[in-house]
Order: sequence, then C-alpha cells, then structure tokens
Amino acid sequence: MIEDAQMLLDRLVGFPSVSSESNLDLIDFVESYLDSHGIRAVRVHDDKQAKAAIYANIGPEVEDGVVLSGHSDVVPVDGQAWDTNPFVLTERDGKLFGRGTCDMKGFVALSLAAVPLALERDITRPIQIAISYDEEIGMTGAPKLIDHMLNNGMPKAKAVIVGEPSRMDIINAHNGGFGYEVSFRGFEVHSSIMHKGVSAVMMAARLIEWANQMNERGASSKPAGLSKQFDPHYTTVHVGKISGGTALNITAKNCDFVIDFRVVPGDDFAEWMAAFEAEVAQLDAQMKNVHPDTGIDCFQDFYAPGLMPEENGPARELVAELTGANTSRVVSFLTEGGLFQERGYSTIVCGPGNIAQAHQPNEFISIEQFHKGAEFMSRLVDKLDQH
Repeated sequence: MIEDAQMLLDRLVGFPSVSSESNLDLIDFVESYLDSHGIRAVRVHDDKQAKAAIYANIGPEVEDGVVLSGHSDVVPVDGQAWDTNPFVLTERDGKLFGRGTCDMKGFVALSLAAVPLALERDITRPIQIAISYDEEIGMTGAPKLIDHMLNNGMPKAKAVIVGEPSRMDIINAHNGGFGYEVSFRGFEVHSSIMHKGVSAVMMAARLIEWANQMNERGASSKPAGLSKQFDPHYTTVHVGKISGGTALNITAKNCDFVIDFRVVPGDDFAEWMAAFEAEVAQLDAQMKNVHPDTGIDCFQDFYAPGLMPEENGPARELVAELTGANTSRVVSFLTEGGLFQERGYSTIVCGPGNIAQAHQPNEFISIEQFHKGAEFMSRLVDKLDQH
C-alpha cells in the first residue's frame, strides 16, 4: 500500500491546486482513479463551476462507516525560497518534499491508496472519501460538500476523521473562526484642513486599535474551562492585510483590510460578532457626522465553527483504538472538523505530518509519518472488515 500511496502523492503534488486557481485537473484525476476501481464519485461544484469537491462511498451502501476528510487546495509558493520544484515530489533525507505533502495531500493520497485494499477485503462498513476545495481561504467548499452528502443519499457515517497534520496524535478540540473584509470610505480634502475631511486610513486605525485592545484584554484574562488547554487561552483578533490612501497631503478616500477572529471553545461567536459590528457602527456614525457619503462596509468572508470534545464520541474511540493513543490534545488552528460536527457527525482530527511544516518553503512530510499514516489506513480497513 505504501508504494501506491507515494505514487498517488506524486500525482497529487503535481497539480498546482493553489486556492486562487481551479482544482478541476486534480478532481478529474481523483474521479478517474476511483472509476478505475469501479467507484462512482459525486462532484459538488462551486457557483462559478471553476472548482469542485468530490465524495464517494467505498463498500456497502450502509450507515456507520467512516469519512476520511481532506482538502485539495494548497497555499501559494510565491515569494518562498524552495530548494526543489514545489510541484514535483522530491524524496531526500527521509522526507518527501512538495507543496501540500503535509497539508494535506499526504492524507488524501493515503485515503485513496486504501480504496483497493478496502475493495479486496470486502469491508462490511464503508469508507467514505470527501475532498473539499478552498479550505485555505475560508472553508467555503466544505459546507456545500457536507450538505450534499447528507441530502443526496450518502449513508450517514458513524465517524469523521479529518486528516490535518497532527503527527497521528488525536486532536479532539480546536478553535473556530470568522473573518471580514472591511472597506472604509473617507472624504478627501487637503491635509492642511483635515478636520473638514474624513481619513479612511485614520478611521481604520481606530478599528485596528480596538482589535489591539481586545487582544490585550484577552491576554490579561484568567483561563477558564476548556480554554486552559489552549495557547493562547483567549479569542484573538488579527488584521493581516491592509491598503489605502492617495497621497501624503490628502485625507485618504479608501482603506481596506481583512480581519479575522480565532474563537476559543467556550466563547460565543454571536457575542464577538455583535461586539465587532457595534464598534463598526459607532465609527461609521462618527464618519457620517462629518460627511454623509462616508462609511464602512463589511463582508463576512468566512465562518468555521470550532471542534468541541465529545464525551464517548465514536470518532475518538475509533481513532484511539487504531492508534493506541490514550490521550487527546487541542490545537489553535482551524480545520473543517467543526463543520462536520455542526452537521451531526462525530468528528476527530488525526493525520500524518507536522503542522509546523504547513505553508512553509520546502514543505515536507517525513517518510516515517507517511508510513504511520499507511499503517493507520490498514488498521482502519481491518476494523471495517469485522463481521
């Protein structure tokens, strides 16, 4: 199985499925591969028909199977110093280099390599493969994928394993998140009479300072409940990109930035959204008091619920049995696990590779981790073969 998995990873890495581009070549390959094994796959396209998610049922059409969940998109390589071609799988020093090897085409390749093994063993409960798009830019593909699975005859699985890189540890909880694109419309005047204008940049700075204050308040708060396990233990607010302004001596007409919230389990999404929107409304009113054509527009560009621990959850119990692990841990990064859990699936995160390698130049998955992932898939097939 490991040889097949590495050949599949080689093919998957060869598709430059950066989130800004179409992933249809990769999806064509996956569909053709499944078809070669007699498996019918179902595509779920985005609104522009430029991208697609794909899912399939391997084994009997019955409930209580296991979903193996991965995403097809990868982050860009622009501006990164790679020692190898990022879209050619390169083996060196016990590592497999290439964009997506760790995050998370390695897990997808292992899932696909399990297909012929599952068919050969004639498993009594199905493996369901689910591959999304646009996970890296807001997780917009997974909701459509999961809803399509639930509403179009796919038998409900007992457990979902999201194969994000966890070093094959069990992750039973992670942050949720949401984000906005924010646009400030100012009123231009010469900076010598700036009091008669509205600077979009300077008003945007006030909202960014509000974000700083929220982070400072969170950092000084006392950890409570599940948040004690998280680093940091509080919800964070981050502005990662900003642009605006016309000239040194003109009050800025426009300023745009993106802001995201990483919400620790236990914090209320609605409360954070309400607090942000109230601050925006207050600043918007101040701007309009100077000139009516000014204001702030906000567009929520992503929403991803967190993953919560499940008491006696079938997914955790299954993965604990397969890995032999007795403990779970939490992480601050987001996955599509919360979206499955929100829709009624028992969900856990467990996959090969180290998240520290994700998104980095010279991204890699160690061959040791890749082998551990293959062993996990073999044990999963054994489990689903039990009569």
